[in-house]
Amino acid sequence: MTETAARPPEERADDAAGAWIAFGGCLIAVFMQMIDVTIVNTALPSLTADLGASRQAQLLVVSAYSLAFACTLLTAARIGELAGRRAVFLVSVAAFTGASVWCGISGSAGELIAARVVQGMAGAGMAAQTIAILTATFPRDRHGQVFALYGATAGFAGMLGPILGGALLTLNPWGLGWHSVFLLNLPLGVLAFVLALRYLRLGRPPTRTRLDPGGAVLSSVALFGLLAALADAQQNGWRAGTVVMLVAALLWAAVFFAQQRGKARQGGNPLLRFDLFADRGFAIGSVLITVFFGLFTAFVFAVSITLQDELRFSPWRTGLMMTPFALGAGAGALVSPILLRRWGVRTLAAGITAYGVCVAIGAGYLHVCAGVISLPLAVGPIFLSGLGVGLFGVQLPPLMLSRLDQQQMDAASGLLPTIEQIGNGLGLAVLSAVFFRVHTLAGSVTVFAAIAVVALCLGALALALPERKAVAPW
Repeated sequence: MTETAARPPEERADDAAGAWIAFGGCLIAVFMQMIDVTIVNTALPSLTADLGASRQAQLLVVSAYSLAFACTLLTAARIGELAGRRAVFLVSVAAFTGASVWCGISGSAGELIAARVVQGMAGAGMAAQTIAILTATFPRDRHGQVFALYGATAGFAGMLGPILGGALLTLNPWGLGWHSVFLLNLPLGVLAFVLALRYLRLGRPPTRTRLDPGGAVLSSVALFGLLAALADAQQNGWRAGTVVMLVAALLWAAVFFAQQRGKARQGGNPLLRFDLFADRGFAIGSVLITVFFGLFTAFVFAVSITLQDELRFSPWRTGLMMTPFALGAGAGALVSPILLRRWGVRTLAAGITAYGVCVAIGAGYLHVCAGVISLPLAVGPIFLSGLGVGLFGVQLPPLMLSRLDQQQMDAASGLLPTIEQIGNGLGLAVLSAVFFRVHTLAGSVTVFAAIAVVALCLGALALALPERKAVAPW
């Protein structure tokens, strides 16, 4: 008999309620780390004028957070395995909140960039524990539901960032100006910390592991080089220096893979668990999630450029145009567990296929109407495309993890968000370098047509995913 089953029903009910409250703390942390990716873009002109930031400093204010976040994930996941997920999560929430305050009171561009680096590293500390916490806290039959809420929160935060940033700068509470977009995290971080401290109940891992400092250094340098090269390609195109940086990063990554394989053969504990990719669901899911995040990031970027730079929409009208997409994505995320139980992986295939079809319709519409868009006519396809994204993106992670044991899930906790970050970088770099050297409406039609084709290919590949493994609830 399990420990949970041996307890009185009222005690088990208290544990279940506590798990959901702790989950609320995790969602607040997810909201903070995701909103800080996009909210700073709105405040950039204001903080640039106030701090006298150069063009290079402006780029670093945005990219320092993302680079520090991505490069720390694998190491942060291992530290969580070593020291305990709860302890590392709490320390990371406290550090993220403190770094946010530091960002908000920074008096120079250099100080703000340093604070953003610390903020990104702390955000990685939170993110690298979240999947492991969710999968350990809830039974497998609840994973679809909790991942739906997790995905909806992350997506909502990313989309809300520019809107909330604009509102804070317009309202200017207490005369804080751009400082408010960072200080917003203070009450949120305190609340997340208190909820996790009180209700998150995870013991130390049953087996001890080692940090693998060599792997940590190799992976961090390889990821930094890769993502920095992709970011430079996004800003400046594929210059000779960018290609050299990318090749060097790939060579360094090859050294990392060789070191990790050697460590595994010697019976050590590598940061990268190659046995994860022996599982068909995780292997296919890794390809799907990399391409999907690249595709989605490119799509959002292309929509913004098309509407504002080419069709001369205001930021407000652009946000209004994409509101049905956000609503559709939220609806798709919430109903996805129900549809997945009924139709299995066909739900994911149908979702991303519907998205691809709607984007193709949008490309055709742009071509035919020559950029004269009717919002009432476009609402339906925009909502349906968001619905498809919600159905596909939210349930992909739990399907990838459904056939792994808890130890493998712990290892995947840092790997999954790392894969997502690589996909984001690839999507923006390819889009910027290939399509948006010259901004034209015809170029936008081509971009959306290409996105539609890739989405349809993802739909076909999704059918190769294994169905969720039937297990008894934990």
